[in-house]
Amino acid sequence: QVQLVQSGGGLVQAGGSLRLSCAASGSIFRINDMGWYRQAPGEQRELVAVVTSGGSTNYADSVKGRFTISRDNAKNTVYLQMNSLKPEDTAVYYCNADVESWVTGRLPYWGQGTQVTVSS
Repeated sequence: QVQLVQSGGGLVQAGGSLRLSCAASGSIFRINDMGWYRQAPGEQRELVAVVTSGGSTNYADSVKGRFTISRDNAKNTVYLQMNSLKPEDTAVYYCNADVESWVTGRLPYWGQGTQVTVSS
């Protein structure tokens, strides 16, 4: 009923930049918080950044000053601009949205994940 489709990511050298996008579609009444998480091999999934429907943001300490989360409410899309990338940013990145649906009520949804690899 609700889908989150991610785009962006790939391979970049340390110090480079990438931009991730995540578009939500389906029977959406309202989207509350939207965020990005990441999971490195052998590690637990961790929060990278979150943005509220009103535009307030919060970041993991490890990405503050380098990553910027934003959203376009008209397009139900969240973005993650990643600058000054480091090898330790290498992970699979997942978007997440707290969605209120006409059909299924309020549920969290996840994107399909996208690999970000930063070479040294």
